[in-house]
Amino acid sequence: MSRVAKAHVAIPSGVDVSITADHIRVKGAGGTLSVAQNARVKVVNDAGKLSFEPADDSREANSMSGTQRQLVNNMVVGVSKGFEKKLTLIGVGFKAAAAGNKLNLSVGFSHPVDFVMPTGVSVACPTPTEIVIKGADRQVVGQLAAEIRAVRPPEPYKGKGIRYVGETVVIKETKKK
Repeated sequence: MSRVAKAHVAIPSGVDVSITADHIRVKGAGGTLSVAQNARVKVVNDAGKLSFEPADDSREANSMSGTQRQLVNNMVVGVSKGFEKKLTLIGVGFKAAAAGNKLNLSVGFSHPVDFVMPTGVSVACPTPTEIVIKGADRQVVGQLAAEIRAVRPPEPYKGKGIRYVGETVVIKETKKK
C-alpha cells in the first residue's frame, strides 16, 4: 500500500464530504469542490476520517490510492483554510494593481498585461510590487500563479522579473573581456 494512502484524511467541523460512485464532493466555508472517483480506489468514511485503499493488487491501484488521497486532502484543506501564493515584482517601474477580479501588470512592456481571475480565486495587491492569490482549489491557484510569473520570469543577469516569495534566483556573472 502507498505510504501516502496509509494516512487518513481528517474531516474538520464545518466540512461535509459526500462519496458517490463517480464523484467525491467536499463542501465547506470556502466553497464546493469535487473530484472524479477512481474505480481502482476504495474510499471509506468512518466517523470523520477518510481512508483510501487500493481495490486490487495492481501497481496502478496502489499509486492511484495515494494520488486520490492527496487530491481529497487538498480539497478538504482548501474549503476549510484555503490556499495562497505570493508573488513579488522586482524591477524599476514594475507594478501591479488589482481591481475586483482583474489584475493589471506593468512589467516593462509597451502595453499593460491584464488577467481576469477565474471564479473562486481572489487577487490582492498589498503594495504595488506584491501580488497575493487566494482560493480553495490548489491546482487553480498554483496554475494562475505560474501563468502570472510566466509573463516576465526572473532573468539570470540582474534578477528582474516576477518571482515567488522565497524563490532564489541564481545570478550569472556577466561576460568579461
